Amino acid sequence: MNYHFISIGGSIMHNLAIAMHLKGNHVTGSDDEIFEPAKSNLAKYGLLPESVGWHPERITKDLDMVILGMHAKADNPELREAQRLNLKIVSFPEFIYENSKDKTRVVISGSHGKTTITSMVLHVLKTLGIDADYLVGAKIPGFDVMVKITNEAKLLVVEGDEYLTSTLDPKPKFHLYHPNIALTTGIAWDHFNVFPTFSFYTEQFKKFVDLIEPDGSFVYFGEDKELQNIASNARKDITTIPYFTPDYSVENGIFTIHYNGKNYTMKIVGRHNMQNLLGAMNVCRLLGVKEEDFLNALTTFVGAAKRLELISDKGNRLVYRDFAHAPSKVKTTVDAVREQYPDKKIVAVFELHTYSSLNINFINQYQGTLKNADAKIVFFDPHAIQLKNLPMLDCDDIKKAFNDNVDVCNDIDTLKILIDNNLSDNCVLLLMSSGDLGGLKWKD
Repeated sequence: MNYHFISIGGSIMHNLAIAMHLKGNHVTGSDDEIFEPAKSNLAKYGLLPESVGWHPERITKDLDMVILGMHAKADNPELREAQRLNLKIVSFPEFIYENSKDKTRVVISGSHGKTTITSMVLHVLKTLGIDADYLVGAKIPGFDVMVKITNEAKLLVVEGDEYLTSTLDPKPKFHLYHPNIALTTGIAWDHFNVFPTFSFYTEQFKKFVDLIEPDGSFVYFGEDKELQNIASNARKDITTIPYFTPDYSVENGIFTIHYNGKNYTMKIVGRHNMQNLLGAMNVCRLLGVKEEDFLNALTTFVGAAKRLELISDKGNRLVYRDFAHAPSKVKTTVDAVREQYPDKKIVAVFELHTYSSLNINFINQYQGTLKNADAKIVFFDPHAIQLKNLPMLDCDDIKKAFNDNVDVCNDIDTLKILIDNNLSDNCVLLLMSSGDLGGLKWKD
């Protein structure tokens, strides 16, 4: 098959391109910007476009399919040419579903924790020798790529993102997978630019549950009121399975799960990750994995990339990075570090980078999210605001919105000074961003 990827530089798009290449297909692609690690990953497999930009001349009748990423706009010249030639155009969620209709589909959703739970499930399945195709939004130790699509695997595990599918299909991505087993971690308002109210956002998760296959299962965090309501109104043929916070303890920063009279020492940290663990265990149980086998396998799980990832350890000074960007994610990340290091000074650095976080009408949702940090620094890059065509932000307005004694800056030099001024012995520096913190390069 001949595939062309419009917006090949996306985190999932470039991994899907690699997966199709590894299956022996001919793959090409374009994008107007390609960052790391996509750039190196594509180059490794000979798939990096010779030049950035859109090249409609690459769109020919020889293509069997064009796969369209969310980054491409409706007036994209390659998309227009594909439409003119009447080529088959699909989004990557459509493509994944079309290639998994005969598989048992597991879809992990939620405003926070879905990458981690997906990674947990995949880690356990691999440890136990259970073959599965997958799609996950972060690099996992032991996995070469983030997307795997084969003809042989009878199981597909997908991280189900609620953001929109493509310019041609404004449905949330996770509405296209039609799971046999679905899990939702929790609902906390996000993606303000496309879901302008919390009720509208919540409605997307109700629809997700409605799209579970007949006689399917819905696993959900039973301490979330919105999910309690959704589960109680689910179709009668859907089996609803709540999970809760497990029994665990923390000693010297080490988290131990206590389950059925046995103790399991984990490498992951934080109350939220302990909850994630129990959600993943319920999913794996539905796949035939015994609880004891699951817990033993998970003791070697270190987490996904940029999910509380330790990047520097100087004994009395630690540096973590995390992908946290939505309010609920920022709060759970800071709280996890505080729970692990109750006696250390925590310096939290958070970048406003997404459409939602860079919108002054949404920023007050972050109030209190940094509460458990000792020093709080909020950074935004004016260039990111310009690229998103949003009104420029004012540092004082952001400070008022957070209402938590934060330092706010919008240039890399000031950011470095604020970090240096707050570092000390017995300290944890926590860097949270879905961007690159203005190009900040942390050195030991």
